[in-house]
Amino acid sequence: MFLNFFTELRAAKVPVSMREYLTLIEALDRDVIERRVEDFYFLSRAALVKDERNLDKFDQVFGSVFKGLESVGDLIEETEIPEDWLQKLTEKYLTEEEKREIEALGGWDKLMETLQKRLKEQEKRHQGGNKMIGTAGTSPFGAHGYNPEGVRIGQDKGRHGRAVKVWDKREFRNLAGDRELGTRNIKLALRRLRKLARDGHPDELDLSGTISATARQGWLDILMRPERRNTIKVALFLDVGGSMDPFIETCEELFSAAKTEFKRLDSFYFHNCLYEAVWQDNLRRRSEVIPTWDLLHKHPADTKIIFVGDASMSPYEISVPGGSVEHWNEEAGATWINRLVEIYDDVIWLNPTPEKYWSYTPSVSMIQELIGPHRMFPLTLEGLDNAMKELSR
Repeated sequence: MFLNFFTELRAAKVPVSMREYLTLIEALDRDVIERRVEDFYFLSRAALVKDERNLDKFDQVFGSVFKGLESVGDLIEETEIPEDWLQKLTEKYLTEEEKREIEALGGWDKLMETLQKRLKEQEKRHQGGNKMIGTAGTSPFGAHGYNPEGVRIGQDKGRHGRAVKVWDKREFRNLAGDRELGTRNIKLALRRLRKLARDGHPDELDLSGTISATARQGWLDILMRPERRNTIKVALFLDVGGSMDPFIETCEELFSAAKTEFKRLDSFYFHNCLYEAVWQDNLRRRSEVIPTWDLLHKHPADTKIIFVGDASMSPYEISVPGGSVEHWNEEAGATWINRLVEIYDDVIWLNPTPEKYWSYTPSVSMIQELIGPHRMFPLTLEGLDNAMKELSR
């Protein structure tokens, strides 16, 4: 029942952490209160509620979960804590001041050199240290700890966004291109980017032409013409996985709208930065890649290039060969972006991270400098509107 209480609070949007829940269980185990429900109510409220705005939600959940219960004594003995919760307790939690005190190893080359040494030296499991490959420490190598610049090994997803390399194989999923939008505003913003022309098979009635020809000939002369279509060519590059996971819903809405508005749209996935290859199916991203050189030769120079990504990564991923977080890239990401910008005049970057946070991430500034001044826009309706104006110039 206690686990249900915790999950119900989370479902009601009360920001309860695992540590707070375990603190509550520990307090019960040490008999800091009598086992009456009234005492437990005040103890749990003190331990779990950090903001008085959540008191009403807490009361509703408490009343629903513990309705009719007079004592919590029997429940305490039945409480079992999931093993994965206990494992997470070993994670290192540092204050901002402590984080600033931990120095990086001193650059990309030094980091890779040190990792090779640690792999040779490592003989057993380590936890809580600052040197070897382990967990819950401040070493540059391992999982569930903190280091301003390290290699993530044995952790399912990022926590601080500081890893410059990820040892583990990761799987991403494709964005849904048929997602129904909750608003038409994204479509309307994209609609600014248009260049209408008549091409293709004549399958539309030319009413004015038919009237004019009939008047001249003296009999009915039906004329047909090609439908007016948006001839804008768009190449959409979508960053996927890692720090982009919180923005999946927004990106799916954008992707759906783009597929509707641009008939000549090619879409590709990448991770963090553009390198020597992209892909179109995340399930086959290691077996069916598309060389970036092929794209640069295939798409004409008047193609509109749109990147969608948070541009949040290690600076090495942009500036250093081999700096990709997932594979060994022979050439730096900056080299590939420079090649693209030299070919295409119309390149923009849509960033789902709120603009006020961009200055806190050095890689964002590096991407802005590479694609050109004033070409990165927030992924908001206003940002989309301004981005389409930029591409329409």
